[in-house]
Order: sequence, then structure tokens, then C-alpha cells
Amino acid sequence: MPGSDATRKQNTLGGIAGMALLAFALAYRFFPGLLHIEPAPEPVAAGNVPGQRAPTPWSATPRPPQAPVEPKEEAAPEEVGTSFADAVRMGPPAPTSKEVAALLARARTAEEKGALLDPKNGAIVLYRAALAGAEGNLEAVTALERIGGAMRDWTLAAIERGDEAGAQRYLATYADLPHSEKELDEARTRLKTLHDILPMLTHAAELMKAGRVTEPAGDNALAVYRKAAALDPGNRLVDAGLAGIERGYLDDALKEAAQDNFEAADQMLGLASSIRPGSQALLDTRARIESIRRQRAETVLAQASSALDSGNADLAEELAKKAQAISADLAGLDDFSVRLRNARLYASLKPGQVIRDAYLDIAGTAPALVVVPTGQFVMGSPADEPGHADSEEPQRRVRIEIGFALGQSEVTVAQFREFVRSTKYVTDAERFGGAAVYEESTGRIVNRSGMTWQNDYRGERASDELPVVNVSWNDAQAYLAWLSARTGKKYRLPSEAEFEYALRAGSSTRYPWGDGNPDKVVGNFTGEGDRSPSRRSWSSAFPRYSDGYWGPAPVKTFPPDAYGLYDMEGNVSEWVEDCWHDNYVRAPRDSKAWVNPGCERRVVRGGSWGSDPDQVRSAFRLSASADARSARVGFRLARDL
Repeated sequence: MPGSDATRKQNTLGGIAGMALLAFALAYRFFPGLLHIEPAPEPVAAGNVPGQRAPTPWSATPRPPQAPVEPKEEAAPEEVGTSFADAVRMGPPAPTSKEVAALLARARTAEEKGALLDPKNGAIVLYRAALAGAEGNLEAVTALERIGGAMRDWTLAAIERGDEAGAQRYLATYADLPHSEKELDEARTRLKTLHDILPMLTHAAELMKAGRVTEPAGDNALAVYRKAAALDPGNRLVDAGLAGIERGYLDDALKEAAQDNFEAADQMLGLASSIRPGSQALLDTRARIESIRRQRAETVLAQASSALDSGNADLAEELAKKAQAISADLAGLDDFSVRLRNARLYASLKPGQVIRDAYLDIAGTAPALVVVPTGQFVMGSPADEPGHADSEEPQRRVRIEIGFALGQSEVTVAQFREFVRSTKYVTDAERFGGAAVYEESTGRIVNRSGMTWQNDYRGERASDELPVVNVSWNDAQAYLAWLSARTGKKYRLPSEAEFEYALRAGSSTRYPWGDGNPDKVVGNFTGEGDRSPSRRSWSSAFPRYSDGYWGPAPVKTFPPDAYGLYDMEGNVSEWVEDCWHDNYVRAPRDSKAWVNPGCERRVVRGGSWGSDPDQVRSAFRLSASADARSARVGFRLARDL
């Protein structure tokens, strides 16, 4: 029927128009930005919370033109505020009357002042009154949610400080406001726990007042606090009680440390650490006691050093042990132990004293040694020293801190013969068929077959009191090993640092006696007045000097040096323990030998009967292969004390 179709069309169009109008109104209210609509200036003062704006009338204003923006691929923004679906469900907002606006203003003022719970003029009562006048009012709903969160926080704060009544009041209010059921249940659980432990805290406080802190077992303050901590591990009141007990132990630990009773202090720290493990108070006290301990140990070690300097080694050792008991890892203890060891050795031997180690299996003694004092010196030579070589630099200060003894003279032919007869040892000269000796006809050192340790510098049979020559570094090591086994002492060659230290004997000049030519006979080296059996003279020699020998002299022919050692500056050059290095870069700064495993060349130190003036310098050094044999090279003993 035509009439019916027209009616249906009109009804349909009317419904669509109504829906469109409703959508427009909702969009206009909740999403003004979609229609280029901006809120009119706010005629009322801001609400009680910074950044929170009260509902205001809205007006349509033209949106300013905007430059076109290039489309960007971005993640869909998270929906904030009221969704469109919620807006449709809620319908148009209720109009705000003057009465409701006045209630909201009073509520904001009360909230700003913190007056939330007043039964007549509190913020909660006023916001609820506003809601009664304007159901669903957004500001009132939001404010009550905010105040509900505050009530939850006040509840937890009251629980933290042990205010059970306050916590109950705030929790009841929180339950009556918008809230999270989960958070409400958690707050109720914590309040119940507080209710359970408050009597325990009261009892613990009474026990503390009565002095029953840790005794008797089972009924003391510590035990009660621990039970409470098991029920509520994070409770601040429980932790404060435990901290009070801990403080007592920490104070006792500090008192014991102040009286040097560090063992008792450690015991107190141990008891405190079982109460609140890892607490800051425990860590701070432990650090303070460690500082006291270290300072006290340093003071005692200084007293030990003074006692040692005054010659009282027994008192020094006693004080050093006390310092070590106070602080086992105290810096300087190892160095002091070395000083004490040397002092004890010198207390019975004294520097300069001669030692003769007896053989263990037969009658007789080892070659004489002289105790060398400890000290320090500058090793090497400066670049401006006449005769300076690159191998003698860089200069460095070397500390001789380990007491040692050095052979009073070079090892003699007779002493070496005793070793060969005892061991049937075959020297390198015998194995390789000869050695380098002086040839009178040419005035040179030349290799000659058949020459051994039994020959002198010319190849003649050597007398017993001459220094043994034509021996290699290997031969010297074999002799030292035999002597060590026979005496029970550890014999060795001196290190290069020990040799130069003993050669200088306290001097720092070019030669052991000074910087210039010797003004008296001090040793066996080249002199202008020396003559060979065929009347040869040296081409390079000290002017106006003659020692009376062409070739080695019997040991101890010339005066000893300041340390009581003979022939350090001349007679024969000597093997030392060190491997050869082209300079002193990375060389040790103590008395130890600088040795690399498997090295083939060794250091030779000291002048010889054939050394010119540059080679008699205190810093002069040579290298030779370990199996080299020469009529100008011998060796002397060394051993630690």
C-alpha cells in the first residue's frame, strides 16, 4: 500500500536522523576535537588538585588552519579517557546546577586542606552530596576515586607506624569508596598481621626494659622480635627493635676495639651479624673497627722498627708478631721480617765478619766468606762518564735487602783442586781441548790446546795460592754444587747487582777509589810502570802506576776494600750468576740475579790484571758464553745468610 510505504520511509528516515542527532550531541560533548570545537575559557577557579580542571561550558570556535602533515606509520595510540562506546552507553551528561557547582567548590577546598573525613564538611561528604544532585558527575566520581587511593595509602602508613586504630578507620573509609578488591584484601591482611604482632612488640619492649635481651633462652627480646619478624618480615617496628639489640653488640665491639681487644670485637661483630645480616650499621661498624685495627697495627709495627733500630731484636720480633696478630695482611710486615732476619744474623756475625763453613763429612772448611752489609746503591754509569757504554744504562737504584756473604777472595787453584780430586770432574777446558792464555811473544791472549785450570796465565803450572783461571761458568756451577753438598749451605755465584754493590763498597764514583787515577797501589790491573818478563809494557794503562805484577797475583796480595773483600777491582775478572742483557731496561731493582731460562751468555764483572783504565770502572761489564775459558777470568763464592 502506497500510504504504508511512505509511512515506513518516514519512520526510517526519522530514526536515522534521531540517531545522527544523538551521535552529534555525544561527539560534541565528549570529543569536541572531532568537530573543530575547543572549550571556552574556564570561568571558575581551578580545582583542589593541581592539573585537575572542573567541568566547564563548551563553545564552538573555528580551528586555525594547519599545514598538511605527511602521514606516518605509527602504532595505534592507547585509548585514554571515555571511549565512544562508553559515551553512548552513558548518554548525555547531566547539567550542573548552581547548587552542585557550589558543593564541588566546597569539596575542592576541603580536599586541599586535607579535610577528607569530616562528617559534615569533609571532602568525601561534599563530593557525595554533589553526586546526589548530579548523578555521574565526572569531577565528583574522579575525586572520590582519588580520595580512595589516599585512604589506602593512609591505611598502609598507619600500619607501618603501628597505629592499629588509625589503620582500621582509614581502611573502613577506603572500603566505602571506589577501590580495588585486591588492594583492599591486601590491606586487610596486613592490618590483621599488625593486630597479631602488636602484643609481641609490647612484650619484647618489656623484656628489653627488664634487661632480658638474649637470655633466658626462649623468653627474651631477641627471640620475640624474631617470631614477629617471621610473621611480618618487612615490619619497620620489628626491624627497629632488632636494630636496638644489634646496636648494643656493635657498641660493645667498638669498646673492645678501642682497648685493643680485637678478638672480642670480632666476637661481638659475629653476634651482631646474626641479628640483621648485611645491615648498613653492621657494615659501617665493621669498617670503623678495621680502620682502628690497621692504625693500631701500624703503630705497633713502628714500635717494632724502633726496637730493631736500637738493637733489641727480641723485642722487635715480639712487637712484629703482635702487629701481625692485629692485622695479618698489614703492609710492611714482609719487609720488616727481612730486616729482622738480617738483624738477627748480624747480631751474631756482624758485617765484615769472616765465615768459614765446616765440611759435614770430613775435616776441613769451605773458602772464607765475608758478611756484606745490606744497603742500596745506584747501579750502572751516567752517559757522561768517560768510558761509558750503552750496556751500563739506564742507571737505577738497587736495594740490597737480603743479607749475603761474598768470598773473601777469588777461588784458588788449591781449593778447586780439592773439588776435582773429590769428584773426578772434567772441566770444559779438558773436554774442549784448551783455553785462552797470554802469549808473551805476541802480547796477545790466544787459544792454546792442553791448557786447563792447572795452568797459569802463561800456560805454566799454576801455584796453589793463585786464583784459578781457565774455568768456565759451567765449571764454577759444578764447584758450587759440590761445596753446597759438603757444607749443607747453599753456595752460588753472586748476582751482578751484588758484585757491583760489593765492588763499589759504598762509593758512587767512576772507580772504587774515586774518579781519577789511583795515587797508591790498590789492586792488580794495567799500570804504566808494569813490565812483562820480556819487558813489554801496556799500550793503555794508568799513568804513574805499577802494582808489580804482569799476570794474576796470589790472592790477598793487595789491601782489602771497605767491606773486607780482596781483589774486587782487579787480579782476575769474575763470573756472576746473571744472563747477559744488552742494557738494564726492565732489570730487577733488588739483589736478585736477572736470569732467563736457557740463556747461553753470562755476565763477567770486575777488572783483571790485563784490564785498561776504562775496564776497571765500577760499572764495566762484559759477556761471554757459559763454556768460555780464559786466563783472565775466575770466580768467587756467595751465599745467603
